[in-house]
Amino acid sequence: MEKYIEKAMTFADYEKLIDDLLAENKTTGLNQSEAMVGYARLNRQRMVRLKKTIDLDETVRAYIQANPRRMIWLIITEGWCGDAAQTIPVIEKIAAESDKIKTRYILRDGNPELIDLFLTRGARSTPKLIALDAETLEVLGSWGSRPQAAQDLFSKMKADGTEKAVILEEIQRWYNADKGLSLQHEFVELIAEWNAKERAAVAN
Repeated sequence: MEKYIEKAMTFADYEKLIDDLLAENKTTGLNQSEAMVGYARLNRQRMVRLKKTIDLDETVRAYIQANPRRMIWLIITEGWCGDAAQTIPVIEKIAAESDKIKTRYILRDGNPELIDLFLTRGARSTPKLIALDAETLEVLGSWGSRPQAAQDLFSKMKADGTEKAVILEEIQRWYNADKGLSLQHEFVELIAEWNAKERAAVAN
């Protein structure tokens, strides 16, 4: 994991990369179609809005502030990804509450061998967060690519044969209504799990 951490970006650098590419009418990744650039532009606007409007639940905030583990959250993503635009601002807010958590960003298409180690239901879905022990770079766990309730909705609509455009619209509505709360509470459970895993490893 060390080589990926070394080449990964801070959140500020990731944002700058997206903005610089959009200024050239480009996006991250291999697909530079007009549609993909359009998705990237829309999702960048969503990220900016969410950074300003997302609030953490006070119980979540208190829990994160008490986090005892030093971790690196390595996030595999792409600028055009709709789920990334909706979740990364929340993840950044969560991480910012703990001086023991550091986030780093790396692009999926430039690192296929990495994403292939962390497939989601067999797919190279983004975003994918890999939680690492900050000292040893041991993989503590992972998350992705969307909150479980949103995934359940997605899976049901897909099984029902719903058109892709309709699915994406309904998932967007779900994110708007949820306001990041499901993701916040999922991460409380995940951090507890990652901490417990490390404590068990030390005890053994």
